[in-house]
Amino acid sequence: MLIGLIRPIETRTVEVKGEGLRAIAEQLTAPEGWELVSAPALPAKGTTELHATATFARRDGLQQIEAEDRDALMAKVPEGWQLLSIRRA
Repeated sequence: MLIGLIRPIETRTVEVKGEGLRAIAEQLTAPEGWELVSAPALPAKGTTELHATATFARRDGLQQIEAEDRDALMAKVPEGWQLLSIRRA
């Protein structure tokens, strides 16, 4: 028997702008159960403003699934979910 740990694959992007990295960072608060995974900041043409596209990924919703073998375990991973680990029961 194998046990797999799965979590949803879901991301959100947010566009922010501000005068400097501190102003950008102050706007990037992750919602409960989410984590900031990327926020590259680039200067806007003709201004001193920075623009960033922030990506947040969902990190909650962990669940366990069980199956007799690896193929059966993989077949049980729902669409939009990611298999994080496999262990023997």
